[in-house]
Amino acid sequence: MFPELNNLLNVSPEKPEQGTFTLLCNNKTDGSFLVHHFLSFYLKANCKVCFVALLQSFSHYNIVGQKLGVNLIAARDRGQLVFLEGLKSTVEILFGSEEQPNTLKFFRESDTDLKSLFELVHKALTPSGDGDAASWKFPVLLVDDLSVLLSLGVRAVAVLDFIQSCRATVCWQLKGNVVALVHDSDKTEDEENALLMNALGHQSSLILRAEGLLTGFCKDVHGQLKILWRGLQQPKAEQTRSLIYQYKIQDKNVTFFAKGLSPAVL
Repeated sequence: MFPELNNLLNVSPEKPEQGTFTLLCNNKTDGSFLVHHFLSFYLKANCKVCFVALLQSFSHYNIVGQKLGVNLIAARDRGQLVFLEGLKSTVEILFGSEEQPNTLKFFRESDTDLKSLFELVHKALTPSGDGDAASWKFPVLLVDDLSVLLSLGVRAVAVLDFIQSCRATVCWQLKGNVVALVHDSDKTEDEENALLMNALGHQSSLILRAEGLLTGFCKDVHGQLKILWRGLQQPKAEQTRSLIYQYKIQDKNVTFFAKGLSPAVL
């Protein structure tokens, strides 16, 4: 995890918030560093994590996780991490046997809903009754990234139904958290993506939006991060509060600074 980002969000692994839905967005830049942050954050917070990885392989996340101080293999072996490798499942379902059990089996069905995926998430995060719940603080669902589902033919309404079901189970029933990344195509003709972005934005209590610089590539400033707090947990006069920082991604850390105050510029 990135300590500076924790400071900006005013959170820590020792006292993480519960019952929240966090929306991660990226536009004209790579926002995957936010996914790696929250994955390592909740593992260090001793939470039970179900990670639906639709964009990269397990080995990729494990390599980055080791740089951030977490071992995904060890977390998976001890039952703390349930890793659903959607990238591998997609290849198997498109080129493998139809009889093979698969996380994303709905691709071969006429009705492309996400009920089977929700059932796997529900099973992974619901306490089994054998003392498993006592081992972890609370459950967390992490999805990277929902836009992949749209590109594979799933309608935005089906994705929203999936997230709503996950929020009802994880956030409200189990008092845990949901974190999901969505790529903002920023194209007015992409109605499905626009519908997904707008609906999830209204449902979230926290939005982290990574954006590329309008001036283009810069080796010392890699982008800017907009932080938007929403929801009733904020004071009535501040139910929506936002901050903007620029950032530079390093090998094992991300440095944040106010716009125009990069150490390289000063």
